[in-house]
This record gives sequence, C-alpha cells and structure tokens, in this order.
Amino acid sequence: MTLTMQAKGHAPAARTPSRAADPWRAGGASVRRRAGIVPRLLAYCGLAALAVAVLYPLCWMALSGLKSNGELFTAPWSLPAHPRWDNYAAAWNQGALRYLLNSALVTSASVLAVVLISAWAAYGLTRLDIPLARPALLLVLGGMMLSPTVALVPLAQLLQALHIYDTYWALIVLYTAFKVPFTTFLVRAHLLSLPTEVEEAAHIDGASRWQTFWQVVVPMSRPILVSAAMLQTLFCWNEYAFALVFVTDDRLKTLPVGLADMAGRLNSDWPILFAGLTIAALPMIVVFLLGQRHFVRGLAEGMGK
Repeated sequence: MTLTMQAKGHAPAARTPSRAADPWRAGGASVRRRAGIVPRLLAYCGLAALAVAVLYPLCWMALSGLKSNGELFTAPWSLPAHPRWDNYAAAWNQGALRYLLNSALVTSASVLAVVLISAWAAYGLTRLDIPLARPALLLVLGGMMLSPTVALVPLAQLLQALHIYDTYWALIVLYTAFKVPFTTFLVRAHLLSLPTEVEEAAHIDGASRWQTFWQVVVPMSRPILVSAAMLQTLFCWNEYAFALVFVTDDRLKTLPVGLADMAGRLNSDWPILFAGLTIAALPMIVVFLLGQRHFVRGLAEGMGK
C-alpha cells in the first residue's frame, strides 16, 4: 500500500519531533515560568505594602475617633473597647457640618469655573487660528510659575478693592485663577492628540463651533476633564493659606481652617478632633473611588503627550 501511495505521487508525511518529548524545551519553559513568578510576587508585595501605608493611617484615624481620651493614650494601637459614636456627633455639632458645607460650596464653584474656562481656552489654542496664539500659550505657562504665598499682600489689597474680601467669592476667584493655567496646559496636551476628522465631519454636517465643542470635543475629552476636576477638588478641599488669610468670618471658614480652630477650642479632646478629621476626609475618598478610572486614564493621556 505504501508503494501504491508513492506511485501516485503522495510522499509519506515526515515525522515532527514532539515538544513534550524534548526535555530541553520543556525545561526551558519551566524555568521561564518560574523566573516570571518572582517579579510578579515582588510587585504584589510592593503594592500590598503601599496599600497598607495608605489605608492604615486612615483606619487608625477613624478608629481613634471612637475611643475615649484616656483610651487613646493608654492603648493607641488597639481597637476601641466601647465605640463612642457620640464623638462624631460632637464633632458634627462643634462646626464640622458648617465647615463641610462651606468647603463643598467653594470647591464646587471653583471646579466648575476651572474646568469650563480651561476647556474653552485649550480648545481655542488648539483648534482656532487666532493671532498671537504662541504668546498666549507662553502667558498661560507663565501663570504656572507664580507662587501663591508671594502674592498674599497684593491679593488682599485687590480683594478689598473689589469688595469681595471675607466672602466666598474671594476663595472662588483665587482658586480659579491659580489653577486655570495648569488645567489649560493639561487639557491642551490632550486635545492635541485627538483626531480632527470627527470635528471636520461635524462642521460638514452643519454644526457650529459651539455645537462641535459641546457635542464632540467635550465627550471625547471626558477622561482628562474628570482628572482636572479631581485635581482641582483635592487642591480646594485641602488649601489652607488663602482660606486663613482672606476669610476671617467663622461662618465662612472651610474645613482646614475650621478644623484648626476647632482643635484650639477642644484643647486636648483628641478623639473628637480625629472624628472631625475623618468627616473631612470621607468626601475626598468617595470622590476618588468614584472617579479613579477616569482619573488614571486622563492623566496618562494628558501628561504623556
């Protein structure tokens, strides 16, 4: 039968060596697998250590707010024997709620203003043929070099001349002005990487510049805009110098200054202060948990260009 197949022009199939039968190949693959496990284990251990370093202080702060003053000093690292939830109620009544609402108002207004102004400015610098575009960009970059603390005295005089000293508007205007340059630079870098074909198609379909911006550019720039909003939120929520100098009315103070004043009023009642700090940190934790996917993606796309 073999002779018949050869006569018909069918050559016998050549035998290929089995990979399983090759001890050298199997041994090399096993070594490569074992060598790849070690870097992964080291990476997981490093990430676990980083997670503990970040989460442990937050957990300790929250648990310390459930202890008595004596228990906090005698057993600082143990769990509270009898959780005292009234510490959080006392911190809430001491002014934490008012400071929280003030910070939320100032932060929301400044975040909205910064994102809108920066997005418009970045769109104009990248998509419109405007005169003096290069000097305008240099002016924006120059705004990133200004130190806020150096300008405290002239800013105080300016705010008094504008009659907005010791108001919410003082903080909103300053937070917006000092963060628009960086946010514009960040959004501009992202817009330079976006293809213009979609915008051109919108123009062909009859869309105006305004419609193109809101219906095409803004949805495509959502990750970088979310990242910019979160960075601005973090800055406004934790800013201390401007809030201390330009707001003196206790009813208008934000969380950093308000908690510092509350610490002075409480003297040595540390559990209530820790409860207030926990209340102040919770909104930022929630914001970053909700927007972490867009935050990481937006920074990677914006700063990596």
